[in-house]
Amino acid sequence: MRTAIVTGEYYIGGETFINRHIQHLFGGDTVVVCGRFHGENPYDKAWFARREKPTTADLLTAPYWMLHNRIVHNTSRLPFGKAKRDLADFLRAQKVELILAEFGTQALAMAPIANELGLPVFTYFRGTDASKAIQTERMREAYRRMMPRLDGVFSVSQFLLDNLAKHNIRHLNSTVIPSGVDVRQFVPGQKQPFSCLAVGRFVEKKAPLTTLRSFAEATHDLPDAHLDFIGDGPLLDDAKKLANDLDATPRVSFHGSQPHAFVRGKLATAQFFLQHSITAANGNTEGLPTAIQEAMACGCVTVSTRHAGIPEAIDEGSTGWLVEEHDAAGFTAAIRRAMQAPDLPQMATRARQVAEQRFDNDVLLKKLETRIRATLA
Repeated sequence: MRTAIVTGEYYIGGETFINRHIQHLFGGDTVVVCGRFHGENPYDKAWFARREKPTTADLLTAPYWMLHNRIVHNTSRLPFGKAKRDLADFLRAQKVELILAEFGTQALAMAPIANELGLPVFTYFRGTDASKAIQTERMREAYRRMMPRLDGVFSVSQFLLDNLAKHNIRHLNSTVIPSGVDVRQFVPGQKQPFSCLAVGRFVEKKAPLTTLRSFAEATHDLPDAHLDFIGDGPLLDDAKKLANDLDATPRVSFHGSQPHAFVRGKLATAQFFLQHSITAANGNTEGLPTAIQEAMACGCVTVSTRHAGIPEAIDEGSTGWLVEEHDAAGFTAAIRRAMQAPDLPQMATRARQVAEQRFDNDVLLKKLETRIRATLA
């Protein structure tokens, strides 16, 4: 079933969940519709960039179309004029049979043209699009108007569907399918005692400073304990300064942004995975962090928060520990508890088993295909 995968940016190596759909959905019979094309096309796919420089005619008619789309759809994101005609021509020329918009915000732009062309259209909510994006009534109303245009909705966690439902944004055909992980590549290795790993951008919703401080406090008398950070972002310099202030620099390594293979290697040997996710001031949340699913596949015992879809992955006391958001003292205690747990090997084994049962992305990809086919039957 030839599918147009719709995404904001192409190609971004870190978007493993989207890239997997581009590579493998329906046997890889896919094309890409993106907002912006960054010059790399590693999967050799036909692609179309929606946000090309507008023509003079489109600039002249833009005020009309933006007002029209705001009145009808409550959003001005929709393509119009030559951009819309070119997009329609691309979808027809590529004989597209189905549209899957990665992120609800992308579906806003694609649902009306999909309806006009008689193409079934689905969307996949993943985090920001069902949290930060719906902080305004304008966007909430745009989503409400969009929902009847969709054939189905997928989400990486029940939390995101519930978050949408709080604002009366619902679709009767909604299914939770996590992004998943390649459990054949992400496997446990030889674990280093007291080794901890944190992966992600140094941004507010990841709370890296809380993670760092809690690690330092929990392991102050454990000289062999070590924390590796992978990622960059606006809080990285603050984190390095805090490590120095806490006299924790010898026990903390900042690796910056790294390729996926490097992350996989660190996960294989890490004993604990730390992630103090919180809801950012702008409402931004996780969906269900891919890094936690990868950590579980590698047999890491996770210490995290009761945030977004994380409790849907971690079985407290069995595969890890969770605390409330912003509970720094609780997070410190949970790290200490994890390091003193008498059944760590068994917990690591259970984490791996849960990943195989719930997050095998080969299984989840087939589930996605089956759900789409059943909807269209």
